Amino acid sequence: MAFRVLTAQFMHETNTFATVKTDIATFERMICCRGAEEVIDHLAGTNTETGGYIDAAQEHGWELVHTIAAAANPLGLVTDDAFQHFTGLILDGLTEAGEVDGVALALHGAMVSESHEDAETELVRRIRAITGPDMPICCTFDLHANVGPGFVDMVQIVCSYLTYPHIDMRERARKAGDLLQRAMAGEIAPKLSYARRPMVQGADGGRTDVGPMIGLRQRADAFMAADPRVLDISINAGFNQSDIFDVGPSVIVTSDGDDPAFSAIAETLMDEIWETRGVVNNRYLKVGEAAEVARSFNHRDKPLVIADYADNPGAGAYGDATNLLAAMLDAGVTDACFGAMYDPAAAADLTTAGPGARVTLHIGGKTDPAFGGPPLLLTGDVVALSDGTFTCDGPMTAGVTKSFGPTAVFRVGGVDILVVSNLMQIIDLQQFLANGIDPRTKKTVALKSMQHFRATYEPLAEKVIVCDSGALATPDFTRFEFKNVRRPLYPFDPDEAFVAAHD
Repeated sequence: MAFRVLTAQFMHETNTFATVKTDIATFERMICCRGAEEVIDHLAGTNTETGGYIDAAQEHGWELVHTIAAAANPLGLVTDDAFQHFTGLILDGLTEAGEVDGVALALHGAMVSESHEDAETELVRRIRAITGPDMPICCTFDLHANVGPGFVDMVQIVCSYLTYPHIDMRERARKAGDLLQRAMAGEIAPKLSYARRPMVQGADGGRTDVGPMIGLRQRADAFMAADPRVLDISINAGFNQSDIFDVGPSVIVTSDGDDPAFSAIAETLMDEIWETRGVVNNRYLKVGEAAEVARSFNHRDKPLVIADYADNPGAGAYGDATNLLAAMLDAGVTDACFGAMYDPAAAADLTTAGPGARVTLHIGGKTDPAFGGPPLLLTGDVVALSDGTFTCDGPMTAGVTKSFGPTAVFRVGGVDILVVSNLMQIIDLQQFLANGIDPRTKKTVALKSMQHFRATYEPLAEKVIVCDSGALATPDFTRFEFKNVRRPLYPFDPDEAFVAAHD
């Protein structure tokens, strides 16, 4: 029997401390495919969740009803207009489709709108108002999902990413789709078991290249191997730049049927996350320290990579922090590239000036100088201009075409600065290569990213260091006032406040 399945991708990781809100245009600048033709043309065969659902459909002979595939760069609250618009497209598509047998969702798990702290739960609540409680719904999550108990009560299948850097989006959606097929066919009766602890984030932010997540995944795999009824285990590290009640890590077990053993698995893994709550593998250098490492770096064949952890646009930072760039220029760092500096006004001025022009202008630091530094008055040369379009070929989003918008390469001293008009973290080599910069030939590569850069850039690097520029994604929680989180909550309250680790 061929099933009809409705798909919807609606993704945003919301930094509630960011003052710049996420509107419809913000989604349209990243991924926004409306209707089946656009979705298939842009995402079939790509390392995306929708690409994985298309794979599942081809394998199982589904008739797909594509509604929307929309994803925006992390930033501030999703506007009510944007939430209503994209939710409306999904609900209208569901209503107009008539009979469907299942729903396949691709969500982030950390979306917050102006009116809804847990926007994904509100979306599913509205879907359930149409489908009723029994239709199988599968969902993929980013492993930085903040999942509350209300969500797991309405969905039967959850498959979060297993990797950070995220390189398995397509694979995880394919698994979710395969489980959905079995549920629609009556072969399994999937249920969710859920556990969490009073923490703002866990498992060292979800890094899967180091512990504790490596050990957690090994134990999760062992649980699945020991009991075929355990269909999947999602370990979510949580997203800590979110001032909401349900912030923090969770474990979700997707199982065939109910059994107290499934809840025990979730609790066991969550206990380990709680016990390792103090583990941090990164050493966060100050920008001056990072610049000095670059200045004295003994370059051989591979570059030094400096990651500005705090100005990661992938965590909702503004992408225009200047503290690291200023330190590099002050230290006289040469043979370096720096990217991407989000500054549409500067990109426009450099474009107007044209290639070869010598220009003096203010760059960066224009959104909120308190987080990452003020604008820098710099004089340099326009080396190259482009429309900012590139097609990813790295392990994260291979095959996906994106755009920085009008882009300029601005050379100041010995640093080539990639100045862009669309906010985006550096995760792919093509982001530089498409603009005439080859990071592999540089002595120093400075980029704005927390962890995703490692998938492409760590294999190319002689050495990787991480710095805290004081931008909006700083690991220093004392810079923020959390008002809406549940309490007590680690690390905001002393250990004696936790009579038990359980919520």
